[in-house]
Amino acid sequence: MDGRIRVRLDVAYDGTDFSGWAAQPGRRTVAGVLAEALHRIFGPEAVTGLTVAGRTDAGVHASGQVCHVDLPADAWADRAGTLVRRLSGMLPGDVRVRAAAAVPDDFDARFAATYRRYEYRVTDAAYGVEPLRRHEILAWPRPLHLDQLNAAAAGLVGEHDFAAYCRRKENATTRREVTRLDWRREADGILVATVQADAFCQSMVRSLVGAMLVVGDGRRPADWPAGLLRHRERSSEVTVAPAHGLTLVAVGYPADPAAYAGRAEATRRLRVAPQLPG
Repeated sequence: MDGRIRVRLDVAYDGTDFSGWAAQPGRRTVAGVLAEALHRIFGPEAVTGLTVAGRTDAGVHASGQVCHVDLPADAWADRAGTLVRRLSGMLPGDVRVRAAAAVPDDFDARFAATYRRYEYRVTDAAYGVEPLRRHEILAWPRPLHLDQLNAAAAGLVGEHDFAAYCRRKENATTRREVTRLDWRREADGILVATVQADAFCQSMVRSLVGAMLVVGDGRRPADWPAGLLRHRERSSEVTVAPAHGLTLVAVGYPADPAAYAGRAEATRRLRVAPQLPG
């Protein structure tokens, strides 16, 4: 890029008061708030190509979101050492840029990603959610059994057509490879589902969680969620879990920067339609 440089931003946010990541007229979004702060530092015409790894839905949080932006090289050189601190003084308290670094021109936060990893938090405590954590944990009204949750999860790992768990969009594939799906109960009793895949289609993560929860509380057999994979359209039997329990915790990229372009090209061939929210 003549006279410009690509910068990777590592971003965290509390999604409670955002209408998702993507900029929308008249709505408060993470992209909108971040772009406004960057415009104040570099000028509105200087900031181009703000691209994110995963466009999270309204109410979904992130601790490991990644995006890239293209900036004038001279302006970046002048402000690189102070950008994170400058942004901390301009951004609202529910969004932080944790790191900013120059990357090769062929780094693409969206297409060069090798995986996205989410966590979903649930409590089955009789009293519900601790007040200070109510924005990040779902209260479930029935006891949940860890072994049943993991039995349900096992049948969903691998490459499948997840049409039953997605909101289909025209020209978008619903075939995905889930490389990790498991549950753990932490010391404080909170149940955490970890879901990792090459990418996710719209509502997929929360739909998977919704299907597993009714297995965990005994209302469905362990093989029911996997059985829905036979469907070629969204299943009306699946309830989408609420957004606030979900957090994007990590995005992976090739260890060798020389592989960015190849990964991006391969991903574009697989998914030519715009990336959909998890």
